[in-house]
Amino acid sequence: MLEIEHVSHVYETPQRRVEALRDVSLGIREGEFMSFVGPSGCGKTTLLRILDGLAEPSDGRIVFNGRELTGVSRDIGFVFQDINLLPWRNVRENVEIGLEARGTPAADRRRIALEALRMVGLEDVANVPPYTLSGGMQQRVGVARALALHPKVLLMDEPFGHLDNFTRETLQIEISKLWSKLGTTVVFVTHDVDEAIFLSDRIALFQGKPGRVTDVLDVGLPHPRWEFNVRGDTRAIEMRESIIQHLGVRDEVLV
Repeated sequence: MLEIEHVSHVYETPQRRVEALRDVSLGIREGEFMSFVGPSGCGKTTLLRILDGLAEPSDGRIVFNGRELTGVSRDIGFVFQDINLLPWRNVRENVEIGLEARGTPAADRRRIALEALRMVGLEDVANVPPYTLSGGMQQRVGVARALALHPKVLLMDEPFGHLDNFTRETLQIEISKLWSKLGTTVVFVTHDVDEAIFLSDRIALFQGKPGRVTDVLDVGLPHPRWEFNVRGDTRAIEMRESIIQHLGVRDEVLV
């Protein structure tokens, strides 16, 4: 569905030239849940922004359903790490923002926004200010805002990174159930290896300086994963150890 073909990205700062990505090639299948895992600064978010059309590759190209992708696509939604909900608008009105930009009539915007909120279990708080919600609920509003656009591909940039462990695990289950129901293609950036194993069909491992994909792993665990103890599964334990070794997590010694 998505082909990343020899993508490189370089940007200039006043002090230096930064090679964020070098010659990344990767295929993402329709309907799969793909995670990008790697250390900070290895280009995961940069690649996600290129997929969304928010940044242009310095070299290479993105092919979406057989056509080269240029600019922002209506078929791709983005869930940011920082949701940035507008405090002067209620929850439903925040979900409607993308629909407004597309010129969707008011009555249709309201209906679609409520449907999206229903999908993430927030229909009952549609009319409250977003600052009255917990961090986890605000993150679900961000997911609803993306789903309201009916994307074929959903890009998620560390959406649970700021949350406590209990809320994070709850939302992992909710996203997994939502993905199983909708069948949307998901590309998910995370630093959390256990999170990637729980959610993903495949995991692309990134290393930095410059950012590049060094391996792609098939998770191979059955779905639905909320029905068994994934972290305690021998296959998951072995995969976690393999990823940690591959990324060299234990190689750096603090002094």
